[in-house]
Amino acid sequence: MAIPLAAEFTAFGSAHLAALAVLVAAVPVLVVVGRRRRTSDPTDRLGKVFAVALLLVTVPLQVLYFTPTYWNLDTTLPIQLCDLASVVSAYALWTHRWWAAGLIYYWGLTLTVQAILTPSLDSAPDNPVFWLYWGMHLGTVWAAVYLTWGRGLGPDWRSYRFAVLTTTVWAVSVFCFNLVADTNYGFLNRKPSTASILDLLGPWPWYVALEIVIVCSVWAVMTWPWVRMRRSAAA
Repeated sequence: MAIPLAAEFTAFGSAHLAALAVLVAAVPVLVVVGRRRRTSDPTDRLGKVFAVALLLVTVPLQVLYFTPTYWNLDTTLPIQLCDLASVVSAYALWTHRWWAAGLIYYWGLTLTVQAILTPSLDSAPDNPVFWLYWGMHLGTVWAAVYLTWGRGLGPDWRSYRFAVLTTTVWAVSVFCFNLVADTNYGFLNRKPSTASILDLLGPWPWYVALEIVIVCSVWAVMTWPWVRMRRSAAA
């Protein structure tokens, strides 16, 4: 999204590296705090506070994108998986529902992490979009870490199947929307105009097919240790 700013965000510049440092620094804290509060805070009041905080950065960011300055049909609509992941994260933090915790484990620790490493962001720290963007994306990853390793809500094959099915429904729906609206959310209908890792996966539609295989395989690998650990504990 092109935004008129005095200064623009630079990938792996000082602002980006600072955001990555904050992301990593908070991870062990969330794990320790989550584990310590499993028995002392069974209703997870801290998680509910976390959920509200996440919505306080997600909702204003989405509203801001709909204002005339930022509106762009190609990028504004909150139908990217990162947008959906932030909302699901807040729900998972509040309810601890297995399906929501599973979705943010898979979405947050793969797709949102990718958005953090290669952000589609033009805004510098002098723009509120910068802070809201990082708050939403970092918050999603932190929520996944907190619920999985902190509160012990690790995935299983049921959550894996649900994540694959939900992501498939999203991909088909967004692909059809792209056809009607002549947009390219998720890069499902064509590659981005600039160079990207998708260039290594061949032309459309083969790169989409390979993405599906890669994502499903990585998610399966992410699930297997948790299932094996539970089986070992039950033996």
